[in-house]
Amino acid sequence: MPRSRREVLRYAALAAVPAGLAALSTAPRARAEGLQLVDFADRLVQPEQIKSAGFGGALVYVSELRPGATFDFKPVTRDYADRLRAAGLQVVSCYQFGKPGWPTPSDFTRGRDGGVADAQTALALHTAAGGPDSAPIFFSVDEDIDAATWKSTAVQWFRGINSVLGVSRTGIYGGRRQCGWAIADGVVGSSTSPGYRWAWQTKAWSRGEREPAAVLFQREVVTASDPGFVIDGIHVDVNDVLAADFGQWELAR
Repeated sequence: MPRSRREVLRYAALAAVPAGLAALSTAPRARAEGLQLVDFADRLVQPEQIKSAGFGGALVYVSELRPGATFDFKPVTRDYADRLRAAGLQVVSCYQFGKPGWPTPSDFTRGRDGGVADAQTALALHTAAGGPDSAPIFFSVDEDIDAATWKSTAVQWFRGINSVLGVSRTGIYGGRRQCGWAIADGVVGSSTSPGYRWAWQTKAWSRGEREPAAVLFQREVVTASDPGFVIDGIHVDVNDVLAADFGQWELAR
């Protein structure tokens, strides 16, 4: 069974962080495009630490914590979101509850009815945290599914999400193919930046290919072989912002 990108954290956590790694990883790599966001793969990072490390914001989880998991960043709280915004950091909403290999499997496996339920949860948590009613929510396809699985199951999950949020507020997280299928099937909305869609592409499973319409690209992913970026000893994923409107809460749409 394909391994989710977060599953490897169980193995990474068994190894100590090499001496000096945290000190060396105190600022993001320079990017000509500018803004970069973090998403949380390990533990919650405080807003002042995100800002001090040179990042422009964070993707926050509007999903419940699955049984047996110990992350402290699900679901995002109003206090944390308010502190991000007070620090001048951008906030983007994303959703993931289940994952491969757990009693709570990948969310998309629950089809249309699961999509309805997940969107209702995501919307409630997004709103409770202060998220605006115009901002999209990115829903995760956190494994390398094939076209048959997309057509038979995953697209139905997205259509359930669409029935609650509307296509205009539905986004996808996934590899190059999954993002492309979501765009082609019309189940994700459009950014106000011309030519861009609510697609958050991960480098995982993308085989070096890029989705040209993606608003975000996850360039650094925490794995067992690569601890990713480290802020004050906490591992994070790093995302490039590719469009002026990338789903941030602060933008009026």
